[in-house]
Amino acid sequence: MERYRTRSPQYGPRRDRPRPPRQPVPSQAGRGAGGEPVRAARPPGPRRRPEPVRRPAPVPSPAIAGLPNPRLTGLGSGLFCMAVMVLLGALCAALFGASLTAYGVLFLPVCVLTALWVRRGDLMTAPVVVPIAFAAGLLPVADDEGGTGGTLMGLVTALATQAGWLYGGTLVAGVIVIVRRIRLVHRRRTAGARPPH
Repeated sequence: MERYRTRSPQYGPRRDRPRPPRQPVPSQAGRGAGGEPVRAARPPGPRRRPEPVRRPAPVPSPAIAGLPNPRLTGLGSGLFCMAVMVLLGALCAALFGASLTAYGVLFLPVCVLTALWVRRGDLMTAPVVVPIAFAAGLLPVADDEGGTGGTLMGLVTALATQAGWLYGGTLVAGVIVIVRRIRLVHRRRTAGARPPH
């Protein structure tokens, strides 16, 4: 019997030879092996944005921190002051025998609260409403001689004799309003002069 020789093919790829690496195509510069776009390497570490400069809030003093701090409109401050003075006038007439001195002393803290609680846009109303409230609160305290004429005469007499308390309370309210107004203007100028960040 004849035996046929098995000869390995002379031509064709050989498995023992390594394939040359692929050269990048010039048109695909800047792309990865799979054709994806290659991003530029970022510097190590997370990006940090500059934090805005924050001014610390003013810390209220312990004596004022516990007090209420409402903001009343011009009409609201007038109604508040008038209602409180009428109530105080009635209390003075019932407890102190219509003492005008006690009424004048109680008028001062009401003027202070009215000037402190009125909002910034209605600051100038405080010195106007406190004299009106003082006169309204005098009606229960003033001597009533009977009739409308007697009531008016008693009111005029009480205003003339207690003019010191009236002027003092109005002056206190005016000073507080002026101080608040100066501080408000100073804050606006400081905020306008500060360079933007």
